Amino acid sequence: MATDLLYKYVLGLGDDALILGQRLSQWAYKGPFLEEDIALSNISLDMFGRANLFLEYATILKGNGTSADELAFKRNEREFRNHILCEQPNGNFADTMVRQFFLDAFYKLFLQKLTESKDEQLSAIAQKSIKETTYHLRHSSKWIIRLGDGTPESHAKVQPAINNLWMFTNELFEMNEIDHEMVKQKIGVDCQPLKMEWDKIMDEVFTEATLKKPENIHMTTGGREGIHTEHLGHLLSDMQYLQRAYPDAQW
Repeated sequence: MATDLLYKYVLGLGDDALILGQRLSQWAYKGPFLEEDIALSNISLDMFGRANLFLEYATILKGNGTSADELAFKRNEREFRNHILCEQPNGNFADTMVRQFFLDAFYKLFLQKLTESKDEQLSAIAQKSIKETTYHLRHSSKWIIRLGDGTPESHAKVQPAINNLWMFTNELFEMNEIDHEMVKQKIGVDCQPLKMEWDKIMDEVFTEATLKKPENIHMTTGGREGIHTEHLGHLLSDMQYLQRAYPDAQW
């Protein structure tokens, strides 16, 4: 039972990185300029690398010969446990940067705590990933400031992006039965105390960017329980097409 809970915990972390990596990869050759095109592609690769580490560990915990590729390409949307924010469409550049900023700020705090996990594998993955996430947050926060305190047009795009995506942020700090058990075993992270620190990052960046934090927003949750928006199904149809069309194909 304990191993099954750990498997689901690790799987959720892997799914977050995998789905976000897939979203960012859709910016390849579409960036606003060459340097940013390369930056988004590199961040996408970082996320795929993190996903692979978590999913490889998940296969060990599952212990039935399942591969990381099978977890990525042969599950349907109800079997994915990623946070709903990760699957939201890229939209315009401001939409992508806001989504990235919200997640970068969360994962910088989360991974710092995960390095303290008594599970050596999770701690090692966190130690490797935190270095990348520090860069990711620096990149996305600078873009929020640049867009918010830039031209009237850029400001007019980034504020609605914040307003529209805010509803998915509360889920990052929710704790379900699995989370509580992992914290009890000193393996996982208690996300609720991270909310205050995350809010502080939001306030600091929004103030400098002349942006407003949304208020009285109805929050949407359910990703960790396999309840997703329609966007995940469309994303998976693209991501899993080759493996579904040609099962077990090899190069």
